[in-house]
Amino acid sequence: MTTVAGARVETAVRGTSVPGAASHGESSHGAAPHGAGSRARTVALVGVTATGKSAAALRVARSTSPGLVELVSVDSMAVYRGMDIGTDKPDRAVRTEVRHHLLDVADSADDFSVRAFQREATSALERITTRSHHALLVGGTGLYLRAVTDGLQFPGRFPDVAARLADELESAGPPGSESRRQGVAGLHRRLGLLDARAAGRMEPTNERRVLRALEVSIGAGRPFSSFGPGLERYPATAVAFVGIRPDIGALDRCIRERLERQMDSGFLEEVRSLAARPRGLSATARQALGYRELLTHVEEDVPLREALAEAQRRTRAFARRQWAWFRRDPRIEWVDSVDVAVVRVVDHLTADGRPRVGDCRGR
Repeated sequence: MTTVAGARVETAVRGTSVPGAASHGESSHGAAPHGAGSRARTVALVGVTATGKSAAALRVARSTSPGLVELVSVDSMAVYRGMDIGTDKPDRAVRTEVRHHLLDVADSADDFSVRAFQREATSALERITTRSHHALLVGGTGLYLRAVTDGLQFPGRFPDVAARLADELESAGPPGSESRRQGVAGLHRRLGLLDARAAGRMEPTNERRVLRALEVSIGAGRPFSSFGPGLERYPATAVAFVGIRPDIGALDRCIRERLERQMDSGFLEEVRSLAARPRGLSATARQALGYRELLTHVEEDVPLREALAEAQRRTRAFARRQWAWFRRDPRIEWVDSVDVAVVRVVDHLTADGRPRVGDCRGR
């Protein structure tokens, strides 16, 4: 993952978005009144999965003047239409009450890249600023967040290389099959020979990321991870970061209970419906937590109990990788509960440029 850290968020926002552009992936609202002279601010609320970020963000929006705070989802899978239950998207009533952005911006049969997310998110931020509203970025996809807040730049595309790799993988077997997974693992081993650093940063089963890293390493003739310094730098930014520190002891229970709730809400039926569509799910969408495992049940007759156990295992591993990612960022102010997170985010959005002291229990 690669990249060059760049401009402050206001540079990224104003440099790439178009005033008055059509809105994508945002709920429909008229502009709410905003106090004259208020300065629009951007805050990022981050943390690992199942720590209550979305609930906290909604509380922040409800605690301020109606319409004043708009939420920008930073979730690489919530961008897909139809993937609702497994990504815990807010329902229509909530999205009518509070404006949300970057939800349902892509068909689940298509791939939606970090570049596309960066473009849409910076455009959304510009529209929010134009309305003199505050933006609250909320989510746990770390690379997508930094693409927006740090103006990351990404390597180019190498279509011929990508096509050869895709053909090679296609010959291994259909998506979701064991032979396909073995093919991805083989490509990951090849990546390890070209760029051990990049290979070590990703799951050997993550088809999309393995293919992209190999495409760049082969096409550019240099390691994918050499496109930097990017992720090793944490530049100054106008964005304030607040993170909810995970309770590792309780996290596994929260993950299990959330999956149980999702299953009770029709998660399996949602996956069956998506899989039955003519174009199915894209390689990227198929990697979503829970979806990948339920697809093995739907398409390969893996016992449901085994699929759910694997979904929980992979989600736990993912949460620990998220924590390792976020805790390296010295700009994040860490708090120990949703309640304190709400207080600190509101402080950052409403204070006169200076964070208040004593409201949080630690960084």
